[in-house]
Amino acid sequence: MVRQVQKRRKITEHETNVARQDEQIKNIWMLSREYGNIAGAGGVKDVACQLAEALARWTGRSVHVVLPLYGFLDVQALGFHPLEDFLCRDRMLQLQIDMHRPDSFVDENVSYFYQKINRVHVYLVAAERFHDKSDVYTYTEKDQSRLPWQKKAVGHHDYFAMNILHQKAALELIISLGEKPDVIHCHDGHTAILPALIRENPGYRSYFRGTGCLVTIHNAGYGYHQEIADIPYARSITGLSSQLLDANQLDRKFDPLLVAGHYAVLNTVSENYAKELQETESDALTGWLGHELQKRNITLEGVTNGIEPAFFSSSLLAGGDPALLFDPGNSADDLSGKARCKTALLAEIAEGGPLAGVQRFGTLRNRVEDPLFTFIGRLSEQKGIDTLMEVVAVLLEKERHIQMLILGNGNAAFESRLIALCADKRLRGRMCFLQGFNPELANRIYAAGDFFIVPSKYEPCGLTDFIAQLFGNIPVVHHVGGLVKIRDGITGIAYQGDTPEELLLALQRALALFADGPARRRMQQQAVEEIRQHYTWSKVMRKYLQLYREAKKTQICR
Repeated sequence: MVRQVQKRRKITEHETNVARQDEQIKNIWMLSREYGNIAGAGGVKDVACQLAEALARWTGRSVHVVLPLYGFLDVQALGFHPLEDFLCRDRMLQLQIDMHRPDSFVDENVSYFYQKINRVHVYLVAAERFHDKSDVYTYTEKDQSRLPWQKKAVGHHDYFAMNILHQKAALELIISLGEKPDVIHCHDGHTAILPALIRENPGYRSYFRGTGCLVTIHNAGYGYHQEIADIPYARSITGLSSQLLDANQLDRKFDPLLVAGHYAVLNTVSENYAKELQETESDALTGWLGHELQKRNITLEGVTNGIEPAFFSSSLLAGGDPALLFDPGNSADDLSGKARCKTALLAEIAEGGPLAGVQRFGTLRNRVEDPLFTFIGRLSEQKGIDTLMEVVAVLLEKERHIQMLILGNGNAAFESRLIALCADKRLRGRMCFLQGFNPELANRIYAAGDFFIVPSKYEPCGLTDFIAQLFGNIPVVHHVGGLVKIRDGITGIAYQGDTPEELLLALQRALALFADGPARRRMQQQAVEEIRQHYTWSKVMRKYLQLYREAKKTQICR
């Protein structure tokens, strides 16, 4: 026992010496399948973009982001240019990436496009495998009409190959540019094999000797691990040993998030979600990933996501029309601008005309004095849309003066049920479902709504509640995962049990709050102040910098 303590003390002293050398993490690379307004499907796009820009803006570090060039992206319209091969001037950088199959040697060609956006170096990986994708993660209606086996909303059949190509292409890019990252930040299971690649592949091991890795788990639920059951294929395409693949399986599938724990620092996107995964039965929803990591003495760090208020400003509405502007955090603002936002959106929906990017079912009356409940998100069981649908008809029939507006798409059965609800004569004029997604329309709904419902069964962090608060739309949340950041009765309304009855009671509390104007105004202001004090990226990024230092020290001391 004494010998173990002394050994630990020596390591700590060595790490202290190393810390003096790497106190400044200067060169940061990120891999993400989503990024800002370029390509997105969920909150990952906001986290990756806002964290990268905060690091580049507030700390002056060199920040680089690599993501695929999907077929739906127009590089010229986005302002990207071909990346030049520095060894052969006037020629685009083109590389061959080994993507071997068990029965054949396969190379895939990649090239790169580049643009500097808000001080961040952004690279797009161009490859045939990415070019034929019309959505980030799933097939679309267009894909299904072209090839019937590509079912709408089903994940890409070659998802694992896409992930490996992205990761290998990023590593080869870094080497080609002669860059020496202090840390590589991998977002979600789609990029989580990279730390193993650079430690187990002799071609990468020496080059990346001083590079630490952080893997952020944005969602550990079923379907998010990017696991694969075809072990021989995983062996050939990754180049990792059979022993390593066999030792890192959950439910007989090779799990990228599990293997990442051996080579990287792991974090998830809220302190409470990290605790739930490793200390509660909620981990059953992940296939017990958190508990398996804990058995291996791998701790999940928790860092609640930040948000950049300027990205979700009322100035984004209606082309910046000053007549519609408002500031829910300003005590001098009487929210007359918010009322105008609500009136304008209700009028447009009531007129029945087309709305860009969505198909409208049902309608709403243009009654700004009636409370407007809103929901924006993926129509999935995780997001609790099934619970919400159980409550909607009861609430709207009981409270004849309220309205419900839902924006999103996803599970076809849930979409059909929402369409049927909108056709219910009892709910006419008070229930509207906008099928699809449009970011500008989403902002208008955030701004128009009085209450924003987040009935998630589990939620790693939640960004929609933040966004709603910044638009003066009070969140009503199931107090789980990262949603515990909502302080019940102070910055929003929270309920504990995941039942329709609990949600209904919470919505009735919201109605009582709506009738008390001063109390509602106070809650709106307190919510915005809470974000400004604790959750802006200028503050949250400091926690990530600490994880970066830990990742680099861990690698050097390994």
